[in-house]
Amino acid sequence: MNAIAESYVKLALAAGKHDPDFVDAYYGPPEWKTSADSAAVPLTEVVQRANALLSQLGDRATGDTSGIAQLRHAYLRKQLLALVTRLGIVQGTKLAFDDEARALYDVTPPTNSEDHFRQIVARLDTALPGRGPVHERYVSYRDRFVIPAAKIDTVFETAIAACKERTAQHLTLPPGESFAVEYVSDKPWSGYNWYKGNYHSVIQVNTSLPIYIDRAVDLACHEGYPGHHVYNALLEKQLVRDRGWVEFSVYPLFSPQSLIAEGTANYGIDIAFPGEERTTYERETLFPLAGLPADQADEYYRVQELAHELSYAGNEAARRYLNGEIDAAAAAGWLERYALMSPAAAQQRIRFFDTYRSYVINYNYGLDLVRSYVERAAGPNAGPVRLWEVFGALLSSPRLPSGLQ
Repeated sequence: MNAIAESYVKLALAAGKHDPDFVDAYYGPPEWKTSADSAAVPLTEVVQRANALLSQLGDRATGDTSGIAQLRHAYLRKQLLALVTRLGIVQGTKLAFDDEARALYDVTPPTNSEDHFRQIVARLDTALPGRGPVHERYVSYRDRFVIPAAKIDTVFETAIAACKERTAQHLTLPPGESFAVEYVSDKPWSGYNWYKGNYHSVIQVNTSLPIYIDRAVDLACHEGYPGHHVYNALLEKQLVRDRGWVEFSVYPLFSPQSLIAEGTANYGIDIAFPGEERTTYERETLFPLAGLPADQADEYYRVQELAHELSYAGNEAARRYLNGEIDAAAAAGWLERYALMSPAAAQQRIRFFDTYRSYVINYNYGLDLVRSYVERAAGPNAGPVRLWEVFGALLSSPRLPSGLQ
């Protein structure tokens, strides 16, 4: 298995030469990366080698039949299948949105009708002040809660400290772990964690669009604690270093691993700040730091909770757009009406669709699958300690998305 794992890593690095977005992180032996950079293996040969590895791997693990060994085998198999699928897309293969999501991320995303979103928007109509189209009123309302540019770093660093403190109460973080924060612009995403290995990350925050007050905790948890930074650091510590499973030294973005990564990062927000704790913390700490009206925090989060019910609207826009049912203008209009985005934010999301395609399902469907798995595994009426215990085990395991169902 270790030899197959090494071959898989080298194939992933070779695939990255044909798809610059494929390798999200690598911290294995530097000479493997150097070799991949200089060898330039033809794309068709990468696919052939991957298929040969799949044949060698077989359908089930042999020898060690322990649960963790079976999970490792299944993980490697699904990651290799996703690699073959992604390179097929790079070569021009066209897959329907749901087929692509299933092949790359090991799940079939749910479908929602337009009427489903209309009903939620109608409920928002009564919750928002003013008259006119709901999405315009929502954007106008939310604009009252933008963090001033001069205060973004202070607010974000404060949120990071709070997220880390809450995470460290429940998870043992690797010694010396750290990350740096950078502010960038003109990206198709709002935030990104670049994991560098040795328990260190660089987190970039996109300042091209307004950063709302709720995004401080969202980004601090999702990209940092207990999100991507902690997820990658725990994989490095417990699987790569402690077990010698070198396959986890590479993170292919278009793979089942991403649904686990994004789902746990989003669930990390809820587990770090459960229930009313988040509103209380932000009202008492972040709103004043940002110079925003703390007495409006409760109302703001009531509106946000209702707006969150529209999170799958972006998936439907992506599905229709990528399936060729609507064009970019129609997709942007859908995002404005049902995802309540400003025109600029809708255009940014179309750029995301063009770059990352069906990846969008990993945020909301990933969150729902992770939440359901953790709460089911923790047992009925589980308290915070037990929930964190199950969550922490998931962060450092080779479990697949289909295994969450």
